[in-house]
Amino acid sequence: MGFFTTLLVILPLLIIPAAFYRFLLISDPKRNKPIRHGRRNPAEPTHLLVVLGSGGHTAEMLAMLERAVSAKDASLKLDWKDYTHRTWVVGSGDSISAQRAKDFEDMVIPLSTPEDLMVGKVKRATYNGIGTYDVVTVPRAREIHQSLTTTPMSSFTCMRACYDLLTRYTTETRDGHASGPGQKDFPDVILCNGPATATILVATSMLLRFFDVKGCSTRGKLRTIYVESWARVKKPSLSGKLLSRVVDRFLVQWPQLERSTGGRAEFMGVLV
Repeated sequence: MGFFTTLLVILPLLIIPAAFYRFLLISDPKRNKPIRHGRRNPAEPTHLLVVLGSGGHTAEMLAMLERAVSAKDASLKLDWKDYTHRTWVVGSGDSISAQRAKDFEDMVIPLSTPEDLMVGKVKRATYNGIGTYDVVTVPRAREIHQSLTTTPMSSFTCMRACYDLLTRYTTETRDGHASGPGQKDFPDVILCNGPATATILVATSMLLRFFDVKGCSTRGKLRTIYVESWARVKKPSLSGKLLSRVVDRFLVQWPQLERSTGGRAEFMGVLV
């Protein structure tokens, strides 16, 4: 057996286990969290990415977010000011979801006034406003009634767009510090609830973490939270089945779904 033949035999035996081990590392929910040195430090940007699907997916996501930002219980409240930038992702042709994302941003402004920063009569040290946001359109992974034979190509096109989206804001540092005040970075958290586009986007984020592009894995970026639809009572959706063991948190809204799904499913009660 020649040298090159031996090499062709040995390389897969080394590469495949190494790749599998790397996959286990990046999909472990106990992996590195984003390094923070003060939640309101303006030199350390925070970035939330929300995926909206058309129709029911958008309605559930916005209802869940509205409930979270309006919660009186501090342990349940989502503080919109914690994210200096928000990216809303919608599928091509979904102008309704894009408009609803803008309406939500307008609605949340009154909840983020300086008076809301009072904690025990002590105003927090910094207030940098509500931050910024943008609404980004990506090609749909699969149109309704689209032929399965053309789905791989449309999914690949969607993945290319998701790659550009996830890497549009980056910093070269690898130690958790931003390069400069106000600079945007990789999304810290990706929040999704079932559209096919979300599945492609999460897969793309895993690809970036696998190769640690610009230190995104080292710095704990691109953490993923998947919320299963309220309509899914006994069985998870196809997106849920695909993502249940690779996202950092997999939240379900029915106790029986937690038992049947297993894996990382967490019953959180009704969230919408």
